Amino acid sequence: MIDLLRAERARARREREVVVADPALRGPGASVSEVDDGLASSFLCCHPSLSVTSQVALTLRAVGGLTTAQIAHAHGVDEATMGTRIGRAERRSAEAGARFTLPVGDRDRAARAVAVMRVLYLVFNEGCTASAGEELSRVDLMAEAIRSARMLRAALPEEAEAAGLLAMMLLLWSRRAARTGADGVLVPLEEQERSLWDV
Repeated sequence: MIDLLRAERARARREREVVVADPALRGPGASVSEVDDGLASSFLCCHPSLSVTSQVALTLRAVGGLTTAQIAHAHGVDEATMGTRIGRAERRSAEAGARFTLPVGDRDRAARAVAVMRVLYLVFNEGCTASAGEELSRVDLMAEAIRSARMLRAALPEEAEAAGLLAMMLLLWSRRAARTGADGVLVPLEEQERSLWDV
């Protein structure tokens, strides 16, 4: 237990140091407090030794908190296949000597941002239409993805895809109250009560 607590404190310290040391993760309009551990960890997990698919799967598991089954559903494969992919990504990271390090240069940062945006999209998507459970949506996942997407947009103000991702999330979020009827059944867009939209 002591080792786990020490490791957790060390991880949090490393993540804070990353954000403080790299102004590009904050952007000109974002303060250190506006880029939290989760978003910084997403950048750190997307190691260039991995394919984008592996980066996304590993980050969804390690940072996004999704289960292997949820990640498999998001990628359209079975759970065993995704479990193998995640295990392979973990081994490859270890073999490549992957460490929690800053993205090196604009090119590396841009490449990692692509994977981070996919992670945020898939977390939001799982929240919007949950792959398991009795509820159609998981508002907690949607809200967390939007919060991180806002920080990403502030950190990378020149990245049009970050702005587009946030806009898409906010559009779907604004209609969430009208997505289901009183019986919990999905309501088609053309039949939704527009007065319930948050516009």
